[in-house]
Amino acid sequence: MPNAHIHMRSLLITLGLFTLLALSATWLIKSPPSILQIKSKENQTPAPIPDPETYAVLIEDIQLHRNKLAQEYRKAETEAQRRQVITSAKALLELTMPALMRCWLGTPWDFNGIASVPGGGKIACGYFVSTIMQDTGFDVQRIRLAQQPSQNIILTFLPRKSLHIKTATKFTDYMHLVRNKAHGIYIIGLDKHVGFLVHNSDGLKFIHSGGVHKRVVDESQQNARAIEKSNYRVIGCLTNDDELIKKWLMNKPFPTHL
Repeated sequence: MPNAHIHMRSLLITLGLFTLLALSATWLIKSPPSILQIKSKENQTPAPIPDPETYAVLIEDIQLHRNKLAQEYRKAETEAQRRQVITSAKALLELTMPALMRCWLGTPWDFNGIASVPGGGKIACGYFVSTIMQDTGFDVQRIRLAQQPSQNIILTFLPRKSLHIKTATKFTDYMHLVRNKAHGIYIIGLDKHVGFLVHNSDGLKFIHSGGVHKRVVDESQQNARAIEKSNYRVIGCLTNDDELIKKWLMNKPFPTHL
């Protein structure tokens, strides 16, 4: 009888161990992924796919609406009427320029990239800016403009008095200053980089070619590492300058500032 009790106890222990193993396996299968697993999946998020078809349609639409606005501006008889056309042109640019930029998302970056359409090769940061400006309808020298320092790129469109330059400013303080500026489409120049800042009711978006992912990206303020790491920062607002908008409406050239 003692041997029977010993065998029974061993059997119960064995069954208990199998039960615990089975329960552990079930928990591992059903349990939620760990933080490390989640972060790993986030890092594997696929890049957006460039959209050249929408891009081509947008370019045509911008040209069509610009021509109509230019006709209205020429026919305007009062300053109030001209002011209304400028306001409409500003709204058009602030709506369509970010849409053009986002058609490039996922396009690979390269220091020597010169792609002219989304997904049509690699593109450097300067070429991204000059190509967007050209395809929005600004009469620019795309290649020459792309090869300039960021401040010269901005000065091609705006007078020096319209530029805001900061150096050695804490990132959070700098972004606070930018958020307090007027809504609009900005070009931002950094130590060795250039891109666009889209400032509207949704907040700030940094759209540029480069960054950690080495492609065209649309980054929130929290993810704008290139701005954070730069000592030098210069911005100019394209859509709050009436003279710039008039030149764009009348299709006047923007010679590259050297």
